This record gives sequence, C-alpha cells and structure tokens, in this order.
Amino acid sequence: MTSTTSQQELFRFLEDRFACAQACTECARACAVRASLVDPDGAENQELVRRKGIMCAEVCDATCRVLSEQNQVDEEAIRVQVEWCRQVCLESAHVFDEHPGAVETAKACRACARACTDFLTTLG
Repeated sequence: MTSTTSQQELFRFLEDRFACAQACTECARACAVRASLVDPDGAENQELVRRKGIMCAEVCDATCRVLSEQNQVDEEAIRVQVEWCRQVCLESAHVFDEHPGAVETAKACRACARACTDFLTTLG
C-alpha cells in the first residue's frame, strides 16, 4: 500500500509541476503580447501595464525553465521561484484589471497564480 501511495504522490507532483509550467508558459505569452500592444510613450498607467507585462513574462518564463529542469534545482529553490511567480502574477492581474482590453491577460495571470498555488501545496 505504501508504494502505491508514494506512486500516486509522485504522479500528482509531476502532474502539478507540468500544469504549473504550462500555465507559466501561457501567462508569459499573454503578458508579452499585452506589453507589446501598449504604447511605450503612452500615459503613466500604460507604462505600468507595459512594465508589469514584461516583468510577469520574464518571471513566468524563468519559472517554467526551473520547473522543466529534471532534478537539477533543489526543492527550496523551486518553492521560492514558484512563490515569486505567484506573487508577480497576482500583482500583474490587478494592474491588467484596470486596463481596457487586458481582461484575458488578467485571466492568464490568475490561472498561473492558481497553478503555482496548487504546485506549492503539492510540495507541502
């Protein structure tokens, strides 16, 4: 029974890790597109959207790379990276909520934050 439980835990861990990496990839893409659509010489709130989009895309991309490395990063480093990603995604979603046309990007950020939360729960 113990080996079955540990196999199920391993499967859940790998499944949540993959889901988190996939959500990070989708969020990075959405944020990069959102940042590219904003006029760099626009109003102050547009500049905030552009900067948040770039930062979120970079953090999500880095998190996906960490999650894709097989056993080359220790668990604490993964935990810190995923928690950072979760925070950046939530902050970015709040900024995108205030920007017309950025609803889908905010949704991608929240989906990524949820996937990060789920993975952190699996890490224990």
